[in-house]
Amino acid sequence: MIVRSGRFLVIRRSRWVVAPRAFCFPGGGIRPEESEQEALVRELREELAATVRPLRRIWQSVTPWDVQLSWWLAGLEADAPLVPNPAEVESVHWLTPGEMARLPELLESNRHFLEALDSGEIELGI
Repeated sequence: MIVRSGRFLVIRRSRWVVAPRAFCFPGGGIRPEESEQEALVRELREELAATVRPLRRIWQSVTPWDVQLSWWLAGLEADAPLVPNPAEVESVHWLTPGEMARLPELLESNRHFLEALDSGEIELGI
């Protein structure tokens, strides 16, 4: 989770990855030798050539496919360029929670995150 002026950093996945062309927060899987923080830094570097700093875990959830997700708040410099890796990312967007919720192609796990945020279950503290 990267938040700037009330907007979330959101990507549209490329057509070459799992859940092609879906909208979601940037991120990905944790390798066996990595911590959650290391995976966050690596994934943002791979997807957007971005250098981020993990701030804190803000939520955890489990998908219907029994995939455990850890949701982290991360910092990104205001003037940091975002360069999408075309093998993974089709486009980059800054969207409000309401704009995200209206996306028909939003990943279901991200929709659950927005619902938890709206209900007060998640506190971003920013």
